[in-house]
Amino acid sequence: MSRQQERLSLADVRVLDLTRVRAGPTAVRVLADWGADVIKIEEPVNPEHENEMGGMRLGPDYQNLHRNKRSVTLNLKSDKGRDLFLRLVERADVVVENYRPDVKHRLGIDYETLRARNPRIIYASISGFGQDGPYASRPGYDQIIQGMTGMMSITGLPGQGPVRAGIAIADTTAGLYGALGILAALYEREKTGRGQWVRTSLLESMLAVMDFQCARYLVAGEVPQQVGNDHPTIIPTGVFDTKDGKVNICVSGSVMWKRFCSAMGREDWLGDPRFATNKARSANRHALNAEIAAIFATQTNAYWIEHLNANGLACGAVNNIKEAFEDVQVQHLGIAWPVRHEKLGDIHLVGQPVRIGDHRPGVRRVAPMPGEDNEALLAEIGIQGEALQQLRNEHVI
Repeated sequence: MSRQQERLSLADVRVLDLTRVRAGPTAVRVLADWGADVIKIEEPVNPEHENEMGGMRLGPDYQNLHRNKRSVTLNLKSDKGRDLFLRLVERADVVVENYRPDVKHRLGIDYETLRARNPRIIYASISGFGQDGPYASRPGYDQIIQGMTGMMSITGLPGQGPVRAGIAIADTTAGLYGALGILAALYEREKTGRGQWVRTSLLESMLAVMDFQCARYLVAGEVPQQVGNDHPTIIPTGVFDTKDGKVNICVSGSVMWKRFCSAMGREDWLGDPRFATNKARSANRHALNAEIAAIFATQTNAYWIEHLNANGLACGAVNNIKEAFEDVQVQHLGIAWPVRHEKLGDIHLVGQPVRIGDHRPGVRRVAPMPGEDNEALLAEIGIQGEALQQLRNEHVI
């Protein structure tokens, strides 16, 4: 274990990673970045697909999702492969999987089976629709979940139809909630000595992260609609054209509204009954936005961002991703982690947005190739020399 890893919060935790695609790997990445010894369990490589897999492994998404892991190849459909996996489970703290619910039972690697070998194991399952219920066996993908949860119905411009978010928000959210559940289970194990089965799904996670929009329906019976770049309930909030670009503003509450009127040189808005309250501003948002737009068009982005922030008002540029990472505050925070890759050269990956004390995690290892750590990891359970070669010959590893 490196000195850097020793300082991290999860340095004494070993994770067996059975996950694929995005939701599961997102959960495991949190654990890996915070020092956990993550062992990625993969199918043995078919020689016919070796070049194709190598190319995929060097892609941005794979490098970003699977850093800080080791890799072992095991054919879990074979008795020997399953037996090796169960022996690894005996030394592990956490297993994470995102198969369809029935697959783990068919393979004989479900929670009850693993708990019999290691009562302290924490087993995390991330699925599309949950472990049971009428949709449990359905394949669940991010865009499908965005549609089913109503996310697409509140995204985009009014009257233009449903729009997906520009990121895999259901996958990412399920991964983060999964990681949160694992951390809670690890904490409880310190008190009880026992592991648990942690479960979450894309469907539940997406509804949870929609938060206040779902609460509007559950509490008040309101069905939220698309409002484009306006805020559903706080006005004025939105994107406005300037002389040389676009800016975002958010004016929240009566105090900020008074500051905004003063900063814009329009104190008369305070006495206008159309704009006197947030409810009135919401009802007359188009008229108010038109008046605001005319003022913003008179100056540059830089002027408005400096002027409004100086008056204690939230205002920022509307950047593309390149511009976002070139922003001085983003660079100061160091969210782009530098990495030296043997084949890709000097690259950056998207870092963790959390610090604990005076340190934060980083990239200790780039994403592994399949079976890169077979020899070292299987040696821990007594598989070496001829026995290791025999497993290769039988395509168990």
